[in-house]
Amino acid sequence: MLKKYFIISLFAFNLLLVPAAHVYAQTDLSQDIAQKSGYGSATSNTLSETIGKIIKAVLGLLGIIFLALTVYAGILWMTAAGNEEQVTKSLGILKTAVIGLLIIIAAYSITYFVMLNAFALTA
Repeated sequence: MLKKYFIISLFAFNLLLVPAAHVYAQTDLSQDIAQKSGYGSATSNTLSETIGKIIKAVLGLLGIIFLALTVYAGILWMTAAGNEEQVTKSLGILKTAVIGLLIIIAAYSITYFVMLNAFALTA
């Protein structure tokens, strides 16, 4: 019985780790040839696109910091063993981390909205 659940969970975990392959069933041949010849490389990296990539990378790093703070606060809370000071410290860390996450999500959504509209105006 346990072996059956282990095999099922291993299979499910495997499905999560296998990335979905991108399938390009219909590509425009002229765009593909222009990209390979170097025509698209000079015009594809605009200033706004580069800034958008930098902002996304910074916000992703801040998301990793949120995860680390959440794990740290959880470990503090689990190892408190009834110590109220440690519990309140971990709750404070958790509250500020969640507030930071909300700010990160708001910044990401604003950046996405602005960059989407900036690309729509230039196209």
